Order: sequence, then structure tokens, then C-alpha cells
Amino acid sequence: MIVAALALCLGIVLGSASFSANATETPAPTPTPTAPGDFTNTYSIGGILRDGDTLVEGVEVTVEGDGFTETATTDATGRWSVVVPGKGDYTVTLDADSLPEGVTLRDPDRSSAEVSSGEWQTNTITRSFPLGADTRQTTGFFEQFLQRFAAGLNFGLLIALAAIGITLIFGTTGLNNFAHGEMVTFGAIVAWIVAVLLGINIFVAMLIALVLGGVFGYVQDWLLWRPLRRKGVRLVQAMIVSIGLAIALRYLYLFYIGGETKTMSVGLSDAVVLGPVRITTGSILSMIISVVVLVLVGLFLTRTRIGKATRAVSDNPSLAAASGIDVDRIIRIVWVLAGALAALAGVMLALYRQVSWDMGFQVLLLMFAAVTLGGLGSAYGALVGSLVVGLFVELSTLFIPADLKYAAALVVLIVVLLVRPQGILGRKERIG
Repeated sequence: MIVAALALCLGIVLGSASFSANATETPAPTPTPTAPGDFTNTYSIGGILRDGDTLVEGVEVTVEGDGFTETATTDATGRWSVVVPGKGDYTVTLDADSLPEGVTLRDPDRSSAEVSSGEWQTNTITRSFPLGADTRQTTGFFEQFLQRFAAGLNFGLLIALAAIGITLIFGTTGLNNFAHGEMVTFGAIVAWIVAVLLGINIFVAMLIALVLGGVFGYVQDWLLWRPLRRKGVRLVQAMIVSIGLAIALRYLYLFYIGGETKTMSVGLSDAVVLGPVRITTGSILSMIISVVVLVLVGLFLTRTRIGKATRAVSDNPSLAAASGIDVDRIIRIVWVLAGALAALAGVMLALYRQVSWDMGFQVLLLMFAAVTLGGLGSAYGALVGSLVVGLFVELSTLFIPADLKYAAALVVLIVVLLVRPQGILGRKERIG
């Protein structure tokens, strides 16, 4: 019943997205028929020929395979395209003799390229043939290091926004919330609905996502976690409930927004060059907002009565209750704060990597790694751990394939815990 109620609440929010999407999407253009009366999908292979900044016209490119052969000629924009019978294996060959005088292939041995049947994920496949001398500028190791450092700092800050929520929940309730990634996804989806589908300013979308994220955290605690606490459910069982909730929410998102990646086209993709570092305006905005919010959270925990009460509950709930602190109220506030921070982190992550139904789940282990690395229950430890994880994830790509960068961050977690089991800022505790 509780999970069904959560699903109903989310359905109301996300259902409006489906309605808005259907109402605002531009009808797809009618496909060009390959023969009179034939409106089936067309498949094509094409490309653009360019010699430096000059578009090359009049070059012949031949596509053949499966008994099919056709030659296309580049137009004034350097473009060529051949419609093929269907998904199959083809060979694309550029006729070097048709190149204009003074224009040559960069690699004379690469005048042909293969297209395999397994590549047809879309209706169009592109093949390029580099012409002229290679004018690309190579980047030195120091410039690459600075570029990766900036990316890692941005990634670490947005992980910190979500990880602090995880550590506050753990500190006050002892629960490892495996549904926290879905709270991140919730914020990203809300921002995408408001900013992209409804066309509202991205800053307004952030505020709406922040508020709804806090409401989402409140509803979770009200409908699910508070009743479980009152019934005395053990932490292991509660953790399993959080895993089930995460799976339910994840596939609810998939049902409402689909499996394709959504683009956050909000006008923050312009590049800014700062010395050797090239960074988008969205990334700069993300880092500024993350730093401001993290500072405000730190001031909240250290300077306000509720913040001090939160730390007291985290240190010793029984003693805090005996001193007159309403523990349930503090836990409810923590859930609201965690939900709001997770939603904001989702918006930042959407600006960084676009929106998908499982985006929060993809970074969930990194959030837990940051919390564990910094020290369980320590908000400042979560910040430090997040920065370490974010920087290592991006800097590791200088030495290892990018596909392994998340695994490398978890290896660092293991090594640090072997040396310092309580984490970077964690406290030693006596067991037994």
C-alpha cells in the first residue's frame, strides 16, 4: 500500500510530463518514399568531404554490398548520401581519381571503409574520408590534466550534494538508503519537464525541483520510513525495503519517460575557454551553485538550533531525546533536506550528462563510496570523500580507459579503508 501510494504521487507528477510531451512535440516528418507508394523506413550511408575548412564538391563515392551498387557525388556542401536496400554489410569506396587537383587523401591506403550489419542502430550511418594534411592540434599532458581536474571538481561537487543527504539519513536513522539515486533522478526529471517540455527558465526549474525534491523526501518518510521505525523494523530489513523501493521507482520512471536519453537544451552549452581549460557555462553554473549550497548546508548544521539538534541526534538519539529534542521531527527535517539536495544534484547532473531514467542509479555506488571514504555519518567527510572520488574518476582517464574510471574510484575506496577503516574524517569507535 505504501509503495503504491508513492507510485500514485509520482504518477501524478510524471503523468503530466507525458501529457505535456504529447501536447508539445512536433509531429514527425513524413518519411520520403523509396518508390511510389512505399513509405517504409529508409536506410542510408553518407558523409561530408572537407579539405581543412573547404568543402569538396564533385567527388564520387561508391557503396556496394549484398548485390547492391550505387555511386553518389558530393554536392556544393561536400555532402554525399546513398540510400541502401536495408540493414546489411556494405563497402564504401572513395574514387581518389575524382578528387579535385591538389586535394589528396590524408592516408592513401584508406580509400575504402566497411559498414557492418551490427552498426545499424539508427537509419543513417556516416563514413568519413580525411583529406589533406592533419591540422589538428595535439594537447599536452599538463593541459589534459587541467581539463580533467576541472571536470573532476565539477563531478565531485554534484556528488557531494547528494552524498551529504545519504550521510545525514544514515547519521540520524542508521539507514543506508539505496533509493537515494532515484531521488536524484526525480530532481532531474522534474527539471527536464519544467525547463524543456514547459519552456520555463532553468533557474525557476531548479527551484521547483528543489521544492518538489523536499516534498518527495517528506512523503517517503511520512508514508514509509516513520511507520517502519515505529514498528521496530531492523536496519537490515529497512535496507532491503529501500532496495525494493529503488527498483519500483526506477521502472516507474522508465514507464513514464521512456528509455531514451533526454537532452537538457536550456542554453547553457556554450563553451568558455579559461587558459588551457575549456568548460561549458552549464558546468560553471553547476560548480557555483554547488559550492554556495554546500556552504549554506554547513552553516545550517553548525549555526542553527535545528542543525545542532541534527548533529545531536546523529551522535546519540537516546541522549538527544532525553534532553528534550523531538527526534522524529529532526528525522523528518533530515529527509526533507536530503530530498531537496538530491533533487538539486539531479539537476546539476542533468546539465552535466543529460537525463535518463536510471541516471541516479548509475552514480549510486559513487555516492556511497564518497560517504564511506569520508567517514560514515560525517557531513564534512561526505564532502571530502565526494571531491576525492570525483577527481579520481576524471583524472584516472589520463592513464586508463574511460570505461574503467568508476571501477578505479572503488579501488581507491578499498585501499583507503584498508589504511584508515573509519574513513578520512570518521572517528574511531570501540566495538566490543
